[in-house]
Amino acid sequence: MIVRQLCVRQSRQLRALPRQSRSLARFSSTETTFQTPVQTPLAEPASRLETPSPIVAVSEPGSSGPREDLDKDQIRKIKFHSLGSTVTGAYRPEALLRNPPKATDVTLEMLLASQTHLGHSTSRWNPQNSRYIFGIREGVHIISLDQTAAYLRRAAKVVEEVAAKGGLILFAGTRKGQKRAVVRAAELAQGYHIFERWIPGCLTNGQQILGHCEKKIVNGLDGEVKIWQEELENYRALKPDLVVCLNPVENVVLLHECGLNNVPTIGIIDTDADPTRVTYPIPANDDSLRAVTLIAGVLGRAGQAGQERRLKQAQRGRLTYRPMKPLRMNAAEDVDAASTRNPEKPSIEESTSKPKEETEDDD
Repeated sequence: MIVRQLCVRQSRQLRALPRQSRSLARFSSTETTFQTPVQTPLAEPASRLETPSPIVAVSEPGSSGPREDLDKDQIRKIKFHSLGSTVTGAYRPEALLRNPPKATDVTLEMLLASQTHLGHSTSRWNPQNSRYIFGIREGVHIISLDQTAAYLRRAAKVVEEVAAKGGLILFAGTRKGQKRAVVRAAELAQGYHIFERWIPGCLTNGQQILGHCEKKIVNGLDGEVKIWQEELENYRALKPDLVVCLNPVENVVLLHECGLNNVPTIGIIDTDADPTRVTYPIPANDDSLRAVTLIAGVLGRAGQAGQERRLKQAQRGRLTYRPMKPLRMNAAEDVDAASTRNPEKPSIEESTSKPKEETEDDD
């Protein structure tokens, strides 16, 4: 071809010609053309030779397309976010807190990922936890996940039944970092929570400590009944029907008061805790916030299921608990009720009139 026969000077002159003339000459020629590389004395940068940049087709601002109203900064952001790979199955720490699983959905893999199997050092163990321990690894006790799953399902069933009967459930977790898990579990189960220091005497001396707390009366559908406000202020302090303690080691006083008042308790028992202090133990790691969040979420979800079942029964006109006696009762009604229960026992009027008759006979 003619291009091969040109010298360097002619090639430079050809390069100086406009590109349009070269293209027209190529199309006007009748000879067969071959594309041959032309060496240039100018050296390109090494970065371009090693990694060629990908060509991204971006519509110009004046051209018609879906990105006509986008400026250069927005186009640059779109290019930047399109780079990289998509990550699937990533760990999200808020998943257990926002959407906790049910007791039937808990698997051994989930418990293992939540670090519920890690215990304390062998020198700190309590011999009463030997039935919950699977083995020893590097001087640390390993808790059996089969035992953890079984006891967790049993505790969830207890929480569900107490909530279905309309009982009061108290979630207690006073360790640092357990506040969000305790509050979330109480919201699901529609119960109460405490994430600060437990005041001694709240159960044994509850009338003096909790007597000033606000109380309300609700119907079967949890609708507030605004009557008997004066009598309700003088009503006795309420006590929980079930206490869920997430750190029993620091709340020994709470568990002792629950035992004195016959209140059942549920607690996370580590290898250094005493399982006899709680009614329904759950062998697990109480130092891991992820494990505590998982267990509290499962118990809160069980309480939510019990509340939903109770409301469904109430909509059909069936109460799963005994209705409360009316606060306003006359003295005569109390006397009649007492006389009907104990017919042999004399009434108040007879007991007061008897000494008068005896005094007359003596006279």
